Amino acid sequence: MTTKMNWQQLLSTQRFRPKDGEIVPTSTPSTQEGADALRTDFHIDYDRVVFSGAFRRLGRKTQVHPFAEHDHTHNRLTHSVEVASVGRSLGNRVGMMMQAGEFLPLGNTPSDIGAVVQVACLAHDLGNPPFGHTGEDALRDWFRNPAHSRYLAGLSEAERNDVQTYEGNAHSLRLLASLEMYRNRGGMRLTAATIGALLKYPWTTLSPNGRKKFNIYQTELPYIRRVAVELGLPELEKDRWARHPLSYLMEAADDICYALLDLEDAVEIGLLGDSEVESILAELTFTETTWHAQSSRQRCAMLRGIAIGRAIDDVAQTFMTHQSDLLHGEFQGKDLLALCSPEVQNTLEKAKELARTRIFRHQSKLMTEIAAFPCVGSILDLLVPAAHALITEGQVGTRQSLALELLNNDDPLTQADSLYQAYMKILDFVGGMTDNAAAKMAREVSGIGMV
Repeated sequence: MTTKMNWQQLLSTQRFRPKDGEIVPTSTPSTQEGADALRTDFHIDYDRVVFSGAFRRLGRKTQVHPFAEHDHTHNRLTHSVEVASVGRSLGNRVGMMMQAGEFLPLGNTPSDIGAVVQVACLAHDLGNPPFGHTGEDALRDWFRNPAHSRYLAGLSEAERNDVQTYEGNAHSLRLLASLEMYRNRGGMRLTAATIGALLKYPWTTLSPNGRKKFNIYQTELPYIRRVAVELGLPELEKDRWARHPLSYLMEAADDICYALLDLEDAVEIGLLGDSEVESILAELTFTETTWHAQSSRQRCAMLRGIAIGRAIDDVAQTFMTHQSDLLHGEFQGKDLLALCSPEVQNTLEKAKELARTRIFRHQSKLMTEIAAFPCVGSILDLLVPAAHALITEGQVGTRQSLALELLNNDDPLTQADSLYQAYMKILDFVGGMTDNAAAKMAREVSGIGMV
């Protein structure tokens, strides 16, 4: 039996930063602004994410279709904005139900729940590398290649696992907690509640039971240990915590959007017909009329909006039904959608299956994904040996010195770094690139097209 979480702690607005080797509470002028009601603390979080460089770069990162030429096709930026919109609606609905049931702490409003979920949704894909999940695979494959094993000598097991397992979820946290805004001094210094809602996988690569995904690199582990205490997240085993209940709403919003909106992209680029999408949505929209739709495309969009609304209602009710289990860290479902009504489950599963068979395996997408591996690999071929030589030998050749100058930013790689720190900086650099920037760098460092 785990210790029951409580909403007073779970909605903590405390912010943290590192100081003298410890993670300590901090406040900023913006925090006082929140106290004066110009913006709430959670709206401050929202603004910090929106104005970050990492958020802007999502506009040139793959959602489903790399280098999509159609103007209406989603990228990671438009996807994140839409997920945040659905997440806010979900959070507001749950907040109203919590208030009606007298679960909401004194001083909080239903819109606070919506704002926390909205910010977590907005930030959930910040750490995605160029070329989406294929980019993750390319980064992992390079460091797992036996031919490159010599570069990992001297790393601890946890450090080696981190380097060999680029994880977009963990890099999203790293951007928020370390890299953006106050670099290496607490990052964006978001509220504990927002950080908790972001953690879909609150454990490290050392978590047992073969968990493939994770949210916490060793670099952010001390920070999360302190945030977990603040939020009252039960530690189920060493460095693995129960999830913040609101993380389930963030997850549901993401699932709803990628299941239903990816189909619209497929229609836009001609991989699916309008009628196929309408058929998928029929189970959630059969009672609705769309007689005023002026085209089949508009009708499809209207039905999609209706389906999302139905899913939001269902997920919110499911959350409240299982609130006690969520607060005890004993929720048994795979996710909230798995316990929703059959109509919602069937619609989303049919949408995902259609995407798997007709979209994800389309030849145009496959060709670009195949090309992502040599593209990412050529950049790592240049940077990793140079970093290894600098850290282990203390000297580099001319080409390697030039390569390391590419990393000159707010936190350049130096000989004072450990090998693990150096590799994390390389992963920060490559993972932060847009699709266009990665392709351009790979082409230019190869020497092809110099004249």
